Amino acid sequence: MYSSRPRLPTALACAALLATGAAHAAAGIEVNQLGFLPAAQKLAVVPAGANERFKVVDAGSGKTVFEGTLGPAATWDASGERVRIADFSGLRTAGSYRVAVAGQPDSPVFAIGAEPYRALDAGAIHAYTLNRASIALDARVAGPYARPLGHPDDKVLVHESAASAKRPAGTVISSPKGWYDAGDYNKYIVNSGISTYTLLAAYEHFPAWFDKLAVNVPESGNGVPDLLNEVQWNLDWMITMQDPDDGGVYHKLTNKSFDGMVMPDRATAPRYVVQKTTTAALDFAAVMATASRVLAPFDAKAPGRSQRYLAAAERAWRWAVDHPAVLYRQPADIQTGTYGDEKVDDEFSWAAAELYIATGKDEYRSRALAQAAGVQTEPGWSDVRPLGWISLAQQRARLKNPADGDVARTHILAAADTLLARWQASPARLSLAKSDFVWGSNAVLLNQAMMLVQAYRLTNKADYLNAAQSALDYTLGRNPLGISYVTGFGTRSTLHPHHRPSEADGIAAPVPGWLAGGPNPGQQDAKDCKDVSYASKQPALSYLDHGCSYASNEIAINWNAPLVYVAAALQALQR
Repeated sequence: MYSSRPRLPTALACAALLATGAAHAAAGIEVNQLGFLPAAQKLAVVPAGANERFKVVDAGSGKTVFEGTLGPAATWDASGERVRIADFSGLRTAGSYRVAVAGQPDSPVFAIGAEPYRALDAGAIHAYTLNRASIALDARVAGPYARPLGHPDDKVLVHESAASAKRPAGTVISSPKGWYDAGDYNKYIVNSGISTYTLLAAYEHFPAWFDKLAVNVPESGNGVPDLLNEVQWNLDWMITMQDPDDGGVYHKLTNKSFDGMVMPDRATAPRYVVQKTTTAALDFAAVMATASRVLAPFDAKAPGRSQRYLAAAERAWRWAVDHPAVLYRQPADIQTGTYGDEKVDDEFSWAAAELYIATGKDEYRSRALAQAAGVQTEPGWSDVRPLGWISLAQQRARLKNPADGDVARTHILAAADTLLARWQASPARLSLAKSDFVWGSNAVLLNQAMMLVQAYRLTNKADYLNAAQSALDYTLGRNPLGISYVTGFGTRSTLHPHHRPSEADGIAAPVPGWLAGGPNPGQQDAKDCKDVSYASKQPALSYLDHGCSYASNEIAINWNAPLVYVAAALQALQR
């Protein structure tokens, strides 16, 4: 099922990661390989040794421009490595630099400048464009990644699990557009929920940044920001997943089994909509209510769109209220992703929050403010309650009772303070706990950063933003493998993501702009990676840059979304 082909290897990361049974090769000095804004916190992680001092040198001339004392040595439990922190936040002069410590190879080159994340943010959004279903991508938009149309999805079958009186099994419906969910070619409402919301929130919170961010989508120049044009492609698909008869929402649109490593136009198996579920209905309701608010200023481009979205959201909510515990159960003949969730209280809370903001109706208020036990530090597709907090805090002035926004503020700050304490105590200066190294660990960290950004926006407390900066630094190279986990960005970046187009297109470089899932000690794919093996069981080192590694090296729309958000936030908030 899996295939890979030679690509130019990263000299350090891939040599260590792709050699079967190879021991972990130390990354040396770890630093964000793209760089920093002048006012940002700037940290590097250095292997602990005898040397107490570090310096920053001009990458061209080798001239020392900054010197400092390394922080105390400590062992990071997630990697087992003893490290020290180099803090060069005082260096604010634009230029290209390296961190140098006697006895160590210099760090990769990084920049200090006015817009270090512009290309990254545009690239992370454009990755969605390159993952669109139901469209031919020409060279004008896709460059070397141009490809024929795949999955028109205009003749999709209603699966037996989704059958109803008016749409019996075998009914043909049209459900085109949307994004391929991850490394596979299927489309899932639950994962589209958090992904689409996060991108809408990014625009809502930082419109000035995105109004000027050119992404080169097919619709560019139509008077709508490129980010919202891209989001609209997925919204157009999501709206087709609602049964017009009863308001319920199908859980996913899928083949019966995963495709092989082929291009989209070669994946021609029949497609089905599968089972309506409470989670799908509520995620759909939340996203449509949010979209009705965020896209309202652009209604002249699509008259009546916001009203249609809000009406669809309320219909989906009513279906969920009438069917409060219809959980996804994989049919025997379907073998693709499940996005199964055994609890729906968080989906009810999130959907109610968005509908309360949109309508002001009291029927949504109590569920919007419903509390969960304990402190929830970050959102994920199976735990979306914090998304409602973000919206309630952002939209406080629009609430019928503005004090309800204060409740959300309390939750956000509790989450952020927990993350901040972890960041301050971490030898690697990260909010990521050892237990957070799970499937998609890079996105866990970036979702934590998104919560830290909310706290900064509420309080203007610099450490919240500094902790968020560390999260982005980690994904761009300040990690024990010394690799940027974003394809095409950084001097050493992920080369072999588990992503069908990247593996099947015949192009040496992977599709750019995708965030790899990241280290995952579960190593659930070890049995499928016949020719390579993980170099380490340590959580932060448990990564394979190989197409076989769906557990550590797949890409996904819900992982890229917080990357888009955090890159924009750091760029917009540190000017």
